[in-house]
Amino acid sequence: MPQLSLYLDDNTLTKVEESAKVSNISVSRLITNALEKYMSSNQWPEGFENLFGSVSDETFQRQSDIPFLSDTNREIL
Repeated sequence: MPQLSLYLDDNTLTKVEESAKVSNISVSRLITNALEKYMSSNQWPEGFENLFGSVSDETFQRQSDIPFLSDTNREIL
């Protein structure tokens, strides 16, 4: 089975270790379960992709392009 390195801050690691202990499972199993649940869940509500372009409010308009001359001067490297 492949291994993965994961970098966590101390506070998060403490919470993960406590959750694993309460659940009586290893930290590795806790993380695996959480990732499996995340990967299998539907990230967006059903039909979300159909909402694109559905707003008909005339005040909801795309901003016109800003002229390139209005751009900030950049430092030349």
